[in-house]
Amino acid sequence: MKNATAIFSLAILSLLASCTTCPMGHQTTAAGKVEHVVLIWLKKPGDKAGRQKVVDTAKMFQAEIREIQHLSVGTPLPSDRTVVDDSFDVGLVMRFASPADLGTYEKHPVHVKAVKEILQPLAAKLLVYDIVAH
Repeated sequence: MKNATAIFSLAILSLLASCTTCPMGHQTTAAGKVEHVVLIWLKKPGDKAGRQKVVDTAKMFQAEIREIQHLSVGTPLPSDRTVVDDSFDVGLVMRFASPADLGTYEKHPVHVKAVKEILQPLAAKLLVYDIVAH
């Protein structure tokens, strides 16, 4: 996988940025909208049926979970640029009005069921980045 070190570093930064109290006692504030970015690698890379199932499930989230303000879902744009990781199968970006709305989404029965019944059986790897927009 291209840029594994960069991805790992971004994952660590994302985890630190998403915590309410960081290890050094720095309190973060999340007053802005939240962009929830999810990258998914399937157990069967390139599996068209698996990709479509994930895409359809994400679209269903937008229809059934009112906290989602916006959803973009699709497949990676192939790239020869070394800084671009295009090895994932499906990517999605969701916008929430607040961290509280993201929390509501994460616990929503539709989301919990889809993770258990669709995502876990299909996904080999998953990366999530939660970004507070300023």
